[in-house]
Parts: sequence; C-alpha cells; structure tokens
Amino acid sequence: MKKILFLTSFLLLGLMSCQSQSAEKNADDNGGKTASSYEDIGVEAFKEKLAEPGIVLIDVRTPEEIAEGKIEGAMELNYYDDNFGEELGKLDKDKIYLIYCRSGNRSGKACKLMQEQGFSNLYNLEGGYLEWSKQQ
Repeated sequence: MKKILFLTSFLLLGLMSCQSQSAEKNADDNGGKTASSYEDIGVEAFKEKLAEPGIVLIDVRTPEEIAEGKIEGAMELNYYDDNFGEELGKLDKDKIYLIYCRSGNRSGKACKLMQEQGFSNLYNLEGGYLEWSKQQ
C-alpha cells in the first residue's frame, strides 16, 4: 500500500513539474507575457505609445459619443455593432493596438475579445476618453 501511495505521489509531482515548465516556456516564448495579457495604461503612457511608429489606434465608442470628440487618427469600431468581433478579426494580429472608449470599460472588454482572437500587443486607456480629455 505504501509503495502504491509513493508511486502515485511521484507521478503526480512529475506531471505538475512538466505543466509548470510548459507554462514557463510559453511565457518565455512571448517575451515574458502570457498570450492572454493586455496592459491598462494611463494617459501619459498612452501618448508615448501613440507616438511610436506602426501603432493602430481604435476608438470603440458609439458614433454619438465620437461626435463629441475623439483622438485624432483613431479607427472607429463601435463595440455595440453586431459585427464588432468580425471586424476585429480582420485586423493584423502582429500590430500594436491602443484601444479606448468613454471610460475604459468597453475597451477593456474589446482587449479581452482581441486576446481570444490571438492578438497580443494590446493597450487599454485607463479612464478612457473622459480621462484623455481632462488632460488636454
């Protein structure tokens, strides 16, 4: 009985070790980031990222909200459109995306959806356009 218990414990430890090494390898392969990560950043960091070449800026607010003002150069994809997920899926997964909405809630959800679709370079504006407009 003791031998069976010992063997079972030994096998379980071995399996857990393999899983842990696999997770570490996946994180290492992604530059230390897991495939399901995005970063919430403040206005100043968002501005810095915006100045980098090759950035794609996405505004996920409604047309009515956008009519009140937006960040120049933003692509408009209404989070509430029925085909929102499809439109995201058409984008280049290798680019770096800065995403914002009114308060940061919808854009955070958009980042999660994009993660599920295989995007990995995602930045969400904390406080959204409300915070952006306060600091302009």
